[in-house]
Amino acid sequence: MRRALLALAAVAALSCRDSSVGPPPRRLDADQSRRAESHLLRQRPAPSQPSEATFAGGRIRYLGSDVRPESAPGGQPVRVTHYFESLKPLDKSWKLFVHLEAAGRAGILVNADHYPAEGLLPTDRWQAGQIIEDSYSMVLPQGGADELVGYLGFYRYDDRLPVDQPQAHDGANRVRALRIKLADEPLQLPTYKAPKRKGEIAIDGKLDDEGWQGVPSTGPFLRTDNGQAARYRTEARLTWDEQFLYAAFDVQDEDVWAKLDKRDEPIYGEEVVELFIDADGDGATYNELELSPKNVIFDAYFPARRQGMDLSWDSGMQTAVRVLGTLNDSSDKDRGWTAELKIPVANLAKVPRWPPQPGDKWRINLYRLEWHSDRKVNEGSAFSPPLVPDFHHLPRFGWLEFAP
Repeated sequence: MRRALLALAAVAALSCRDSSVGPPPRRLDADQSRRAESHLLRQRPAPSQPSEATFAGGRIRYLGSDVRPESAPGGQPVRVTHYFESLKPLDKSWKLFVHLEAAGRAGILVNADHYPAEGLLPTDRWQAGQIIEDSYSMVLPQGGADELVGYLGFYRYDDRLPVDQPQAHDGANRVRALRIKLADEPLQLPTYKAPKRKGEIAIDGKLDDEGWQGVPSTGPFLRTDNGQAARYRTEARLTWDEQFLYAAFDVQDEDVWAKLDKRDEPIYGEEVVELFIDADGDGATYNELELSPKNVIFDAYFPARRQGMDLSWDSGMQTAVRVLGTLNDSSDKDRGWTAELKIPVANLAKVPRWPPQPGDKWRINLYRLEWHSDRKVNEGSAFSPPLVPDFHHLPRFGWLEFAP
């Protein structure tokens, strides 16, 4: 997607922006302001790994952390969330350090230093009474440990913000913030078995054709950041014939909207469904196909992960959308929308062979982007959740297996 070139505004947890890069911006534009507000919690959280440590004479209280998934094998990403309560203002911007070590053994294995809340809420802008949520992803180290311990603190150049309670830190102003058990088995990737088309499919956005009868569902998509249940249901189905791959999306949505109406515009900043295809599974070349509720197409070819995005590539796909409600009318309550894609396989990158033999597999992922809370909060869901803020995370693509 064009996320390779542009950070997706207002999608803190979903965009490809690296929260550890660069100093905090001096001024926030409208989109950055909305993203900053999304990191301020209205209610006190109940983290799975709580803490009551305070810093700098009671100016900041660390409330604890959550890790999703709670256990994962080395080499896999996890999503870490810290919670802070601002008690008194600070006059300087302090950077957050996070050190991941093997339990019972000194030595930093992962260093996840970053400015809090994507750099949009530096500590000198924290106001008394605010609760700040800081979330980021890290890849767990491989080998040499069964359990990991994460230490946290604030630093500025060579100085560290002091921890008030001696028993709460390790003597170097590092609070023990989290524990992660390393799983023995790798995270399982989902497999979808797509049967050959048995009947006709008219590309009209309706999913009641004979050709869709008996085609299994992927099951509900899961949140891209933590693999948990999404707020609204999204399911997909796929089938194929000698020339085409067919995809159908069934999307629950109480407010269906889409503004952009030109091909290859950044519809990924609105509501959209997406299909990523790495046909030969090389983890490099792949295609990206998107469709909005306005039946606007975005399609691109990538010769390498996030590199060389080619918008001149034409998938040649035929699409249709059916809105179960009224498009772009927030005054009523919609039921959702359905979408159909008919994709010429000959136009896709590096297809191993076609027609496929039973058991042939491709790497794919399917996504849905949805806006909640008066279009201020974005949530992504996926067939195979990437668990990092990157829809192009190819190692987490699932499998498309062709069935007879």
